[in-house]
Amino acid sequence: MASSNYALRLPASLKAIAAEIARADGTTLNQFIVSAVAEKVAALKTADYFAERAARGDRAAFDRFMNRTGGEPPRDGDEA
Repeated sequence: MASSNYALRLPASLKAIAAEIARADGTTLNQFIVSAVAEKVAALKTADYFAERAARGDRAAFDRFMNRTGGEPPRDGDEA
């Protein structure tokens, strides 16, 4: 995996807290920041994915599916 450098300006208080957390976790500040950025990117991409999926949703098809006639009723033991 290729990497690149980026000069990051953090308020001193935030940097100190992040460094303390990284040290307590046994990692470097750089590893902590990379992990934090990766988590944020994943969260945003996940939100975008679900928004895109929701936009493709078909409420009428959902209602037809939910209101269809069912098969057989649940049998004893199905709750387990």
